[in-house]
Amino acid sequence: MQTLEQILATPLPYPQAELNKKIMSFIDLTTLEGADTKEKVIALCNKAKQHQTAAICVYPPFAKIVHEQLIGTNIQTACVAGAFPAGQSPIHIKTAEVAYTVEQGAQEIDMVISRGIFLEGDYATVGTEIKAIRDVCGGAHLKVILETGELQTPENIKLASEIAIANINNGDFIKTSTGKVAVNATPEAAFVMLNAIKTEYEKTGKKIGFKPAGGVSTPADAEIYVKLVYRILGEEWLTPKLFRIGASRLVDALVGTHSTQSY
Repeated sequence: MQTLEQILATPLPYPQAELNKKIMSFIDLTTLEGADTKEKVIALCNKAKQHQTAAICVYPPFAKIVHEQLIGTNIQTACVAGAFPAGQSPIHIKTAEVAYTVEQGAQEIDMVISRGIFLEGDYATVGTEIKAIRDVCGGAHLKVILETGELQTPENIKLASEIAIANINNGDFIKTSTGKVAVNATPEAAFVMLNAIKTEYEKTGKKIGFKPAGGVSTPADAEIYVKLVYRILGEEWLTPKLFRIGASRLVDALVGTHSTQSY
């Protein structure tokens, strides 16, 4: 198995323009601020349509408007739900919010695990909550946020990845971070998570997607995660069906870096 350092030192086999176009297609273009408005969300939808990102990710009250704005496109409506970002609500409150969000048109749900319960060692409850949310998602895809910056050790990140993977469906995702804590996506956390995905795939054939989020704001940042996915899971994972990047500023950075490139 290649080390993290070896992977990051190895160039990708894509010309830069092609790589940037791939990165654009992986982006969940995100706004998760208390001051979000309908006008801001509509403008974000227009940006996503212009540059053909994978999804728009917003809070539940905006699910319906995003879904309506994206009709006729391949861009997905994604929402954080289930007591995002802290996860500190009873499970019936979490599932009710997820059910509402799906009813409003969300095709993807980004939930966050109960880190406090995990750190107490109650792993069964963590898994049960993920499964309960997975059940109310119905046909919507689920992305399980581990909030790796709060899990303290690589061993905890590995265990949380395994718990999430065991309780979600083929084609669902595990995700690094909310973007709302001090330490968000890191190559070290991604390395552990991707190897957990690889182990599950080799054992069962189950394909779980991966989403880094929080602090991925430049093409160079994004390239790190593309390298990790490519080297650990292979080129077949470099598709929006199995790889996303949560970002609010990355689209502008990609356009600014290659202003003449057509996306």
